Amino acid sequence: MGFEGAVWKICGGDEPVGDILIDEADFPWLSGRFTAGPGFAGVRELFARELALVEEDDEERRLEWEDAYDEVRRRVSLHAPDGPVPEFLLHIEGDRAWFRWSDEPFDEDAAPGD
Repeated sequence: MGFEGAVWKICGGDEPVGDILIDEADFPWLSGRFTAGPGFAGVRELFARELALVEEDDEERRLEWEDAYDEVRRRVSLHAPDGPVPEFLLHIEGDRAWFRWSDEPFDEDAAPGD
């Protein structure tokens, strides 16, 4: 399955959060150009906070990151070209987004961003 050129959608509530046009596939990560939708304003700060926390390397910050990312997951869903994915880890910064996804739950022991 080729990923480059595919458009993945981020949904939240009643408004689209944005689209990701995939331009790089480095399994298990996909990344691409992020185009914000009308719903992005409501979650922009959540993504900024989780990204800042994931880049810190201590246990206290990891717990804060988990809380922040849980809120992201409550507020948005990720949709592949053929439909929603049940599990994902998504980061957005500026006009770039990168993520990994799974049809199965992630390993709870994996470090954030792995």
